[in-house]
Amino acid sequence: MLIAALTGFGTGFSLILVIGAQNAFVLRQGLLRAHLFWVCLTCALSDAVLIAVGVAGTGTIVAVVPWAFAALTWGGAAFLAVYGALSLRRAFDPGALRAANRGTGSLRKALLTCLALAWLNPHVYLDTVGLIGAVSTGFPGWYSKLAYGIGATLASFVFFFGLGYGARLLAPVFARPRAWAVLDVVIALVMWSIAATLILGQTGAL
Repeated sequence: MLIAALTGFGTGFSLILVIGAQNAFVLRQGLLRAHLFWVCLTCALSDAVLIAVGVAGTGTIVAVVPWAFAALTWGGAAFLAVYGALSLRRAFDPGALRAANRGTGSLRKALLTCLALAWLNPHVYLDTVGLIGAVSTGFPGWYSKLAYGIGATLASFVFFFGLGYGARLLAPVFARPRAWAVLDVVIALVMWSIAATLILGQTGAL
């Protein structure tokens, strides 16, 4: 069971380590110290649900309902494109930068954005449900699968809370508005690159 748990932790951690749309959002919230606990908890719990689905062996939903993946792809690409545009506008709006430094923003808005980034990205289903679920098949017995799933879920909690609360170490750098502008430009580019990848992948499949 220990081996299964460690394998789950390593697999889960490696899949979410790459900076993506959700990670960039958590990083920004961490720098703002805005609703950080709830944002990190929402990301981790979302991963926990998807991991449970993958380990339970029901990750074949996309194969059974082919249009589900296409719908997620286009919806996710549209959301990422809009979010990227908002980030870029914020980078060139001094008023928005001052507001960002004060950490303004409602909890409801933060959680809705977090949920959209977590559930509208089809890559999440391929990685969290598909790959984690596939690796879990190497562990026979429900107890081994449970240990594997717990390990993968723990990795998500460690990563998101570590990223969010560890971001404060960069606070001195982001005491300057220009640093926020650079961060928002980078976030916009990340969002747009992921959206472009989704669109190109979908159009190539047509």
